[in-house]
Amino acid sequence: MEEQKRRSDCPITLSLDIFGDKWTLLILRDFIFFDNRHFNQLVNIERISTNILTDRLNRLLANGIIKKEVDLNNRSAYLYSLTKKGLDLVPIVMDIYRWGANYTEKNNAEKEFKKKIDSDYDKTVEEIKNRLITTHNIGNR
Repeated sequence: MEEQKRRSDCPITLSLDIFGDKWTLLILRDFIFFDNRHFNQLVNIERISTNILTDRLNRLLANGIIKKEVDLNNRSAYLYSLTKKGLDLVPIVMDIYRWGANYTEKNNAEKEFKKKIDSDYDKTVEEIKNRLITTHNIGNR
């Protein structure tokens, strides 16, 4: 992957260069909330084109946010998983979800999940992270 020229050294700018487009956040959403981790699942979710999905997955891989391994249940497919670095994005994705659920009209936020986030945000984030640590086999890498 070709290294991009930095626009600035601002941490927000540098972070947005990695995951600040709409597709990357949706890919992360699917990893975090829906456990959609195969290429074909990700293509079908939002009808993302395969070349854009490949580019975004490669960017996440290059930045150590996800890892790619052969799926042990289907050796002809790959399984993408979050890394420890990717796991640290859970609160960011949760905050975007919560903001959208509160401030966008006619959204499809699940009422029970929204109530859970509003009543005990920290516990909900911790539960999600613990589930991901197990399902994505996140160690101290």
